[in-house]
Amino acid sequence: MPLSATLPLDPRERGYALSTGHAPSSVASAVSWGAIAAGATAGAALSLILLILGVGLGLSSVSPWSREGISATSFGVSTIVWLVLTQLLASAMGGYLAGRLRTKWMDTQRDEIYFRDTAHGFLAWAVASLATAALLTSVIGSILSGGLQAGASVVGGVASTATVAAGGFAASGKMASEESGPMAYFVDSLFRRDATTATAGSTEPALPAETSERTMARDAAEISRIFMNVSRSEPLPPNDVRYAGQLVAQRTGLSQLDAEKRVTDVYARAQATLNAAELAAKDTADQARKASAYAALWIFVSLLSGAFVASLAATYGGRQRDA
Repeated sequence: MPLSATLPLDPRERGYALSTGHAPSSVASAVSWGAIAAGATAGAALSLILLILGVGLGLSSVSPWSREGISATSFGVSTIVWLVLTQLLASAMGGYLAGRLRTKWMDTQRDEIYFRDTAHGFLAWAVASLATAALLTSVIGSILSGGLQAGASVVGGVASTATVAAGGFAASGKMASEESGPMAYFVDSLFRRDATTATAGSTEPALPAETSERTMARDAAEISRIFMNVSRSEPLPPNDVRYAGQLVAQRTGLSQLDAEKRVTDVYARAQATLNAAELAAKDTADQARKASAYAALWIFVSLLSGAFVASLAATYGGRQRDA
């Protein structure tokens, strides 16, 4: 015979057993994982459906044509509102089902039941959120990584923008007019012949007909290297202006003074173009960084609201289950 059967119960244990009607220790689990899984599945499915509906409504309201469709501000606000609404509805559905379908706890205090229902709703929201994040990993990853890439592009965007903008300055054997990039236009404008100006104010001979295309390409590439050798925040040195003016005068028939003035003016316009492109790149990167930060903050707010609503809906569903 077991030793416990021969020993009398302690008066406190005897009183507990008589008052509750069962043994002091219980093997029944306080967590109904089946109800949590059901609520999480329903919440994740409803969240996915609402997100797809939101994408459809958003794409239908955006137009590539100017003055058509909603503005960027309205689109951003509507996206935030729809995201929060989706999280609230899906979390409420999942929490309510988790509370309504859970196992009925007999002989449990009201405060304990309230805590367990709240925990069931929170767990259902957590499982649904993890499942949704697993399905939408690429979307969430692009939102979070967008801020990091935008922040990095603020630092490295200047060099990349200058490289792209100065694509026409590549030192090759091709003509500058055959190269792509906005700077190729400025190189071409240096050697543009103005018949009226050349005839009225210049005594230099016109460009010889026997000048080869290779010589023209070499002159253009040489001026490109001169422009690239100087910082965009500094003017061209006088000796470079003088030498570039000589090349321009030989090609266009302008006087030396007019050719040097053209070189100075064209270089100033090229500086302004590159500086404007640099500022535009910085502004775009800063806007992308702010947009990513705002998106992450609003996702946090919507998830936090969803956790609260799921817990509250679970307590409501549990009370209806016990009623």
